[in-house]
Amino acid sequence: MQNEASAWFTEHVSGTLAQQFGVESILYRGKSRFQTVEIFETLAFGKMLVLDGKVQSSEKDEFIYHEALVHPAMVTHPNPERVFIAGGGEGATLREVLVHRTVKKATMVDIDEEVIRLCRELLPSFHQGSFDDSRAEVFYVDALKYLKETEEKFDVVILDLPDPVEGGPAYLLYTQNFYRLLKSRLKEEGVLCLQSGSTCIGMSQVFTAVNHTLGTVFAKVFPYETDVPAFGGAWGFSLASEALDPLQLTPQEIDQRISTRCRQPLRFYDGLTHQGLFCLPKHIREELNREKRVITENEPILV
Repeated sequence: MQNEASAWFTEHVSGTLAQQFGVESILYRGKSRFQTVEIFETLAFGKMLVLDGKVQSSEKDEFIYHEALVHPAMVTHPNPERVFIAGGGEGATLREVLVHRTVKKATMVDIDEEVIRLCRELLPSFHQGSFDDSRAEVFYVDALKYLKETEEKFDVVILDLPDPVEGGPAYLLYTQNFYRLLKSRLKEEGVLCLQSGSTCIGMSQVFTAVNHTLGTVFAKVFPYETDVPAFGGAWGFSLASEALDPLQLTPQEIDQRISTRCRQPLRFYDGLTHQGLFCLPKHIREELNREKRVITENEPILV
């Protein structure tokens, strides 16, 4: 007989849709300087990080999200040595970056030091010691400020940020101006990747807007998606570059790069999965062609 939930957490996905999770225990509930923070032990998904009422990742399926976010860009790049990460407080994005033997330095910037402190303490299966890797450096500062002040160039930039809610800690990091700044901090063969919101029916406004905004800045933009169960369905990502095309790699080439570069086997991503990620269904392709909104600082998108 399955355990029964003693309490329920309700995530209000939109104004007309919610999903519930049976909670076994509350590991933390509080508020940082920037956002509300909750960490639950759930019956279906294990430990779960929730920021401002939105599920960020869960123990059972975070490998799907983080491998989908990180590895298409890392594998597309011929030799990723220097990587910049914005957000990703759990440390799991950093973990996946450091799987690659080519990486000499991974710079992670997250404005919310309290979230990282809590994740280091309460979510060890997520970060798996990545914060202590000698190649990692972590700064508790706004990513926009950091990138404006640094002169460093990166091979890969990964944005693992909360959705662009007006007034939230991340919405200015989805704008045209921010993407222009990122482009200036990428090397000639640099690659940008990011989570870009739900691709579920009626909920893809962030996804379409992010990809069109990227398209005003980068020569090549590649939207993709996969199912993340704890998020309630299909989730979108975006890869952008001036020079590189992930669709030019064969499954065999991808598997060879993974085998050569990665320190440990991957659970979700391989050459065949890579092909499937970029095969968007017809209705999503039609929405991308129909919805042409661009995100500016004066017109943040609301979710």
